[in-house]
Amino acid sequence: MDFDHVLFALYIFMLAAFLGVQVIAKVPQLLHTPLMAFTNAISGVSLVASLVIAGAERGLVSSILGTIAVFAATVNVVGGFLITDRMLKMFRKKGGS
Repeated sequence: MDFDHVLFALYIFMLAAFLGVQVIAKVPQLLHTPLMAFTNAISGVSLVASLVIAGAERGLVSSILGTIAVFAATVNVVGGFLITDRMLKMFRKKGGS
């Protein structure tokens, strides 16, 4: 992989990060909880896909990258559910359960 490909990939990553921040910043507060639930669902799909990749007999590098993907997707799913639960607790009434 030469320097031009790395620079192009870095450019695409930075552009995606900038656009992601801009899109999320424009979401109204009312939609944050449904958006988090949808994101958790997507993370669950990526977790299943990373499990398939990690378990496939395609070589050592593929297994290592799949294992890293399983770890990252698991952290994302668990963290997403914890944040969603915390957000939903903010909307509960003080006296009720």
